[in-house]
Amino acid sequence: MSSILPLNCLPRRRLLEVLAAGAVLAPLGACSENAATGRRQLVLVSDEMLAQLSEQAWRDLQAQTPRVDDTRVQQRLEAIGQGVADASGLTNVNWEFVAFESPEVNAFVLPGGKVGFFRGLIDLAASDGEIAAVMGHEVGHVAARHAAERLSQQLAVSVGVRAAQVLLSEEMGEHADEAAAALGLGLMYGVVLPYSRTHELEADRLGVDVMRSAGYAPSDAVSFWRRLTADSASGAQPLAWLSTHPTNDERLRVLEQLAAT
Repeated sequence: MSSILPLNCLPRRRLLEVLAAGAVLAPLGACSENAATGRRQLVLVSDEMLAQLSEQAWRDLQAQTPRVDDTRVQQRLEAIGQGVADASGLTNVNWEFVAFESPEVNAFVLPGGKVGFFRGLIDLAASDGEIAAVMGHEVGHVAARHAAERLSQQLAVSVGVRAAQVLLSEEMGEHADEAAAALGLGLMYGVVLPYSRTHELEADRLGVDVMRSAGYAPSDAVSFWRRLTADSASGAQPLAWLSTHPTNDERLRVLEQLAAT
């Protein structure tokens, strides 16, 4: 069972300081160590619940975005994906791999093992190994239970902001809503987004490990991100601290280090 820090156990001003620091949830029963990442993480929702929630999103996406109408492309993606998934050792995941007809250079994974690759990314990849590098990254998210942790963080922020709003209404009257909104923004940029960047780098590390176990060269991850960086060089990237993803330069530097080990 998850445990919430008892709000009535702290003085009002001290409680506001705790909320502003993003420490709404106590790392009690809801925290456990993840075997894949080696760190403790806050998880308030089960993988089974997330898988059920993702089913509808998966159906909606397939209804809105057509699949690639080429059996060879679908079979290639499924073969690479299943090989990488098998190498991960995750036996309780119902994997599904689909290539979507979209020029977007992107891929994603939903809780429960639903993996989607857009045609733009498949076309950009120069080899099966480069596709396996991205596939390993997506499988890494599942192994690290990032979806469960991400949703738990969002729940923590929501609980904290609502609690602060109740307290602020007593001290700030008509300005309570504005203050709570500012607090929520602080929690978002101070707590949630940095964790998301951590997730991305963890998925990169796990992805390199699993693609290596599947028989692919880690250098393929480096070559893919170099190509992706060059392809996106003309487009503006968000500031690193405002982004849920690491910068391309940071990611490439980490991948080079991982491939060299």
